[in-house]
Amino acid sequence: MNIGRTVFSQLMDFIPVHEFRSIVKRHHGEHRFRSFSCWEQFLCMAFAQLTYRESLRDIETCLRSPGSKLYHCGIRSRIARSTLADANRFKPGTQAGRRVQSSDTSPRSCSQKECR
Repeated sequence: MNIGRTVFSQLMDFIPVHEFRSIVKRHHGEHRFRSFSCWEQFLCMAFAQLTYRESLRDIETCLRSPGSKLYHCGIRSRIARSTLADANRFKPGTQAGRRVQSSDTSPRSCSQKECR
């Protein structure tokens, strides 16, 4: 039995959550949605991208299969195809995505002393 964190959850630790939420707040990304946050939308789309999902139905099926493990990855609400479609249509995710991508989140090179 695995008692550690999932690989997906470990990968998402590299995303600056505080900066992501401040960008969403600045662009009023949570304006029309109360149950499905921009962070959850980002997690779903990141999961889809990392696992090569091709359709909303495919994303929905894969995200519903682990059941309660989604909560530990940061996805708190129930995933439905219509919810994903509405979120992708109405949320200004492209602006927030561009801003987070352009921020300084690249790994820095370490000196000889730090790498030891």
